[in-house]
Amino acid sequence: MKIIQDIDTKRLAVKLRPSAEKMVKRGHPWVFKDSIIKQSSEAKAGDLVIVYDTKKNNFLACGLYDPYSPICIKLIQFRKSTPINEAWFISKINDAYTIRKPLLETKTNSYRLIFGENDSLPGFIADTYNHVLVIKLYSHIWFPYLNWIIPHLVTVTGCNAVVLRLSRLLQSKGDTYGLHDGDVIYGTLESEVVIFREHGVLFSANVIKGHKTGYFLDHRHNRKRVGELSKGKSVLDVFSYAGGFSVHALCGGAKKVISLDISKHALQMAKDNAALNTFNGEHAVMVADAFDGLQSLIHKKEQFDIVIIDPPSFAKRESEIIKAKKGYARLARLGAQLVSSNGILVLASCSSRVIADEFFKVSEENLLESGRSFEIVEKTYHDIDHPITFTEGAYLKCGYYKMH
Repeated sequence: MKIIQDIDTKRLAVKLRPSAEKMVKRGHPWVFKDSIIKQSSEAKAGDLVIVYDTKKNNFLACGLYDPYSPICIKLIQFRKSTPINEAWFISKINDAYTIRKPLLETKTNSYRLIFGENDSLPGFIADTYNHVLVIKLYSHIWFPYLNWIIPHLVTVTGCNAVVLRLSRLLQSKGDTYGLHDGDVIYGTLESEVVIFREHGVLFSANVIKGHKTGYFLDHRHNRKRVGELSKGKSVLDVFSYAGGFSVHALCGGAKKVISLDISKHALQMAKDNAALNTFNGEHAVMVADAFDGLQSLIHKKEQFDIVIIDPPSFAKRESEIIKAKKGYARLARLGAQLVSSNGILVLASCSSRVIADEFFKVSEENLLESGRSFEIVEKTYHDIDHPITFTEGAYLKCGYYKMH
C-alpha cells in the first residue's frame, strides 16, 4: 500500500536556550522557533531534528521540523536515541492501541486511536468509526511518513476504508503532495455518513464533510453517565450540537429531552441520531443562542431534572481567558436556575487554556452566588482514548452538581 510519493528527508542538529532545554528534559513535546540558538542546517517539513544538550552535547530528544508553525520542532522521542523508522511507528501505534483495548470490550466501535502529542505523534489524529478510519493532519511534518504509518493503522484497526482530513492550515500553506481534504486513501467508502456504536447507542458521523473527523468522541464517558442518570427524567442539553448527551439520555429512559443549539443543521443531526435508536421519551429541539435560550426558559419558569451545559472552547488564545471565565460564570448561574430540587447540573469545558481547577472554582462560586446550595457528585476528565502526557494536552473537564 503506497499512499504518497516518496519524500526525501534529512537530519539536522539543534541546541536550545536553557529554559527550552529544561522543558525538553521534562519531556515537553514543543520547541518554539525563538528557542533555537544553534542549528546545523536549513530544514524543511518532516526533516528529523536532533536536540543536543548545550553543555555536554548529549542526545536529549528528536522531533520533526515544521516550518509553518511557531512550534517549529514537534518532539517524538525523548532521552534515548533510537532510529525513527517504520518499526518505531509500528511500536507507537501498538502502544496506543493497547491503551484503547478496554473500550473495545464495551459495546463501542468508535474511538480515538492516535491523539497527537499524547501518543508521540504531534498534530496527527486518527479516529475509528465502525470500519472507517479517519485521519486528520494538523502539520505538514507527516507527509513523508504516511507510507509507514497508514498500513499499520489499517492492520491494527481492521478498517475497510481510510479517509484523510487536512486542517485549514495544511490546505492553505505548503505542498500536500496531491492529497486533498476528504480523500479516501485506502479501501472503499460506501457512504460519507458512517453509523457507529458508543456504549450500545447508535450515532452517525459525516467523515468527509463533518467537523474535525466527523464527531466528538472525547465526551463518551460523560454521555454514558448522563444516560445512566436519565431514567424517567426531564433533560435539557445545551450546546447540544449533534445530540450526543440528548440521545444517550433518551436511550437511558428520559421522559423528555430538549436539545438546544444555535445551529439548525446541528439539531437536524441530533434528530437523525436519535432516530437511529429506539426510545419512548419525547425529543424536542430549540434553535437559539445558548445564553438567550437559557434566559427564555428561565423566564417561562421551566425546570429540568438534568441540565447539561457543554459549550465549545471559549478561550482559543491566552487573551480570551478572562472573557471565557465570565462566560462559564454566566452559564453556571443560568443553569442553576433551571435545575429542579435535587436535580443534576452538568457543567463542562473544553478550553485547555482554562485549567480544571480554575473552571471548577468559577463554576462553584457562581452556583453559590445563584442562591442554591449543592453537592459535588463527581468530576471527570478525559476518557481512556484521550490520554494526557503533558500539561497543555489536558482540556476536558466536567462537573456533576446535585442542586438543592
